[in-house]
Amino acid sequence: MKARGAVSAALASAGILLAGWQAGVQIAEIRGSAASTSAGTDTGGTGATGASGSSDSSSQAGAPASGASGAAGSAGAAAAAAATYDGAMVPTRFGSVQVQITVKAGAITDVTALQLTDDDRKSIQISNRAAPLLRSEVLAAQSADVKSISGATVTSNAYLTSLQAAIDAANL
Repeated sequence: MKARGAVSAALASAGILLAGWQAGVQIAEIRGSAASTSAGTDTGGTGATGASGSSDSSSQAGAPASGASGAAGSAGAAAAAAATYDGAMVPTRFGSVQVQITVKAGAITDVTALQLTDDDRKSIQISNRAAPLLRSEVLAAQSADVKSISGATVTSNAYLTSLQAAIDAANL
């Protein structure tokens, strides 16, 4: 009985570590894409990426996430490029939540958690468990109309609220 409990605890810890590692990789990718975008050649000044918090859909609609130029023409480049949109910062009693979506050709291709609940250790564990599950559900549904994660209701609701704001900013 003790061995079964030890194995279960080890597997749970490994799952939490994996979720945390994935979240760290996503944050590194965001920082890398924000740095490459700011160093890019986007001359329009209306790029829809970065952590500036700007989610004005009028200046971001159809704007590519990075400087896009070439023989394809501006309409083809804008349609082929992916754009990112930040959702609203949603405060909860366990910390704030904010997500960012990447849209390409009218479809959500990625959902990244910019900030998750982090008030205490338990909040961090819950967020690290819920975020990958919510991400996969949202990508499958292509909307914020997904079920909350059991045991992570507050985090799930805040995640989906921020997600809906990003979807609205993207005019999807």
